[in-house]
Amino acid sequence: MKIDKVGVVGCGQMGGGIAQVSAQAGYEVIVSEINEELLQRGLSAINSSLTRNVEKGRITATDKDATLSRIKGTTDLKDFNDCDLVIEAAIENMDLKKSIFANLDKVTPRHAILASNSSCLSIIDMAMETTKPELVLGMHFFNPVPVMKLVEIVKTIATSDETVKACQEFCQAIGKTSIIAKDTPGFIVNTILMPFMLEAVRMLEDSVATAEDIDNGIQLGLNHPMGPLALIDLIGLDTVFNIASGIYEEFRAPRFAPPVLLKKMVIAGRFGRKSGWGFYKY
Repeated sequence: MKIDKVGVVGCGQMGGGIAQVSAQAGYEVIVSEINEELLQRGLSAINSSLTRNVEKGRITATDKDATLSRIKGTTDLKDFNDCDLVIEAAIENMDLKKSIFANLDKVTPRHAILASNSSCLSIIDMAMETTKPELVLGMHFFNPVPVMKLVEIVKTIATSDETVKACQEFCQAIGKTSIIAKDTPGFIVNTILMPFMLEAVRMLEDSVATAEDIDNGIQLGLNHPMGPLALIDLIGLDTVFNIASGIYEEFRAPRFAPPVLLKKMVIAGRFGRKSGWGFYKY
């Protein structure tokens, strides 16, 4: 399976990052959004990211221009009709993802691999919306995509070994390290990360310590680059709530149950950095 052209569904923070690193690695990329306004916003964010890399001396202006020339935007999934790999990077909503996969199955070539960037949802559920579940798998990138080196490749009971190998080679080509996970809620990283972050929220909820002291304790005591509450702010409280809820629905394990404080903050619109207010103000 040779991958030459890559499609990305969604040009938000994750989708735009996936499109950027793919184009920087030399792949022709087409990225979609649900409307022209969101598409232009996403393409502008890619341009800004590359500009910062030029200013910091990581790439040249020529590299930036070459990367941008390999990225095309669209609002029509039919434009994925010649892609070899399409990565879905929509929000964590199973009904939406199923609809996307069903539509991609109709418009992509028979040989095209279809991947989901989901961080916790069942990949086989999406795969069964297609006529080729053997060519469907998870490719969970981490935020921010241009910086983070890991991709979780999620193999379902239907995914072929050839599909996994092709995606491993693609990850290597774009400068990422891939690990293989079973199609279980949370995969590898979030199964470990979610209880860790949720426990920090519970400690704050129970007034065990302040947010600053919890984060300093982990950052300085365990040498983490940032504390768990600051990390939730970076990821997005709504995103963490949705991931934890999805895993909890499957396992019903108390360690994955979102704390009441987290739910209330999401209801109040305190999503973290993207809204300007989470456990900290920005």
